Amino acid sequence: MQLMLKYFKGSILLSLMGGACAFWVGQYYSGTIAGGFSALFLATVLSVLEISLSFDNAVVNAIVLKKMTPLWQHRFLTWGIAIAVFGMRLVFPLLLVGVMAGINPIDALVMAAKRPDEYAKIMLSAHVSIAAYGGAFLMLVALKYFFEEEKDVHWVSIIEKPISKLGRMDAVEIAITLAIIYFFSLYQAEHEKMSFLVSGIWGIVTYVAVDGIGAFLQSPDETQELDLNKASMGMFLYLEVLDASFSFDGVVGAFAVTNNLFIIMIGLGVGAMFVRSLTIMLVDKGTLAEYRYLEHGAFYAIGSLAVIMFWGTVHHIPEVITGLIGAILIGMSLWSSILYNKKNGH
Repeated sequence: MQLMLKYFKGSILLSLMGGACAFWVGQYYSGTIAGGFSALFLATVLSVLEISLSFDNAVVNAIVLKKMTPLWQHRFLTWGIAIAVFGMRLVFPLLLVGVMAGINPIDALVMAAKRPDEYAKIMLSAHVSIAAYGGAFLMLVALKYFFEEEKDVHWVSIIEKPISKLGRMDAVEIAITLAIIYFFSLYQAEHEKMSFLVSGIWGIVTYVAVDGIGAFLQSPDETQELDLNKASMGMFLYLEVLDASFSFDGVVGAFAVTNNLFIIMIGLGVGAMFVRSLTIMLVDKGTLAEYRYLEHGAFYAIGSLAVIMFWGTVHHIPEVITGLIGAILIGMSLWSSILYNKKNGH
């Protein structure tokens, strides 16, 4: 109980506030108490889905976060949560709908409040482009990890050892991702093919840019302290783009649960806060060092999510299945780590 309060106190308080807000929103739109409870239930469902879909994100966040300076860790856990909750769950959908409909964000907000069905229709029409962009970025994140030539710890050795040798080839992960994007573009509707290809390519460009900025900020000519802070800034940027890639599909998928933007923002925002709290716990307790294969499971889950995002542009895949696949992979890697520790007396 004390552990829960230490790491999840802020998340629990936010969930209580979010629940009250969701109830008020539901009561406002329906005019009934039953409508308030219905909105509260929907927000809770969205929070649970967000947590289940983003557990692998928390693991990767923890991997990167432990390499950052305390200053940038604090900035990620403060600025980052503001960007995650308000930026990706409120501002991003408004900007997207504004661009798609040719209106400004204020008019998009009015549309979300007064004509939610029309707003949801426009939002869902962008699914293919969003999935291609996010899928491409996440695919590169996963492939980059497994193609690391110097990686000496392998969970599924029969797969990972041969793959790591391919890391000797420059930009092999980019070539594979481009091939995957082209393959799935063949199955898109004719009017969606070009937007799918362009969005996927921009996902690759974003990854290369963020990765390049991170490398550039690590200048060997600076003092170690300055170098660490500059490197941490690059890591901060990487994590924000990674979080956004995870959020894209979740935000669009949430409209299958409700077309009310405010309930979606509350539900996903609370879930994002719990993911941040989980990240802090993983870093503080050294969980990744204790369970050697947990990191592998997270990157397998990210690769699976990327494939699901691509596949979801062809056939609808329920968010529950997406969450289950990630949870199963994480669970299997955790169990394998426990068995390893027992066998080696850790």
